[in-house]
Amino acid sequence: MLIVITGGAASGKSAQAERIVCERAAAGQRLYLATMQPFGEAAQARVRRHHRLRAGKGFETVERYTALDHLVLDRQYDGILLECMSNLLANEQFSPEGAGDQAVSAILRGVDALQGQCRDLVIVTNEIFSDGETYPEETMHYIDMLGQLNAALAERADTVLYTVCGILLAQKGEI
Repeated sequence: MLIVITGGAASGKSAQAERIVCERAAAGQRLYLATMQPFGEAAQARVRRHHRLRAGKGFETVERYTALDHLVLDRQYDGILLECMSNLLANEQFSPEGAGDQAVSAILRGVDALQGQCRDLVIVTNEIFSDGETYPEETMHYIDMLGQLNAALAERADTVLYTVCGILLAQKGEI
């Protein structure tokens, strides 16, 4: 099953995604696939916070910043939590080792491959499209690509959930 969770910053997406993976893979193998490169103190603090939140929940952690489509896991998992698409897309789009303008298709190939390596795949992404601001061209291109990626993920997903203040709202399917 493919579950996509989206919402604004600090809306509770991560906590809800962890809860869902823990419930659906209660007695099984769980993997947290981290995509945030810990550049700078703020990013490192965020990574430490997420580690603390997952502590004792039975997650293995793999960090993968680009080339999700080439990731081969050493076992089948009951639940994989992939967090998060906005970081992975930025890495793919802007890193020298990333896929550049082919980032969306590379990420979608990676998602397809991950689905073959688990029973349930829960993906966290972000909703960054409603502020009405105009940004520099490079940023607008990134926002457009994230929109394309989110739309493709939602189309493939069995369930799409939106978080508001920690509350899940079903947009497609059910858990």
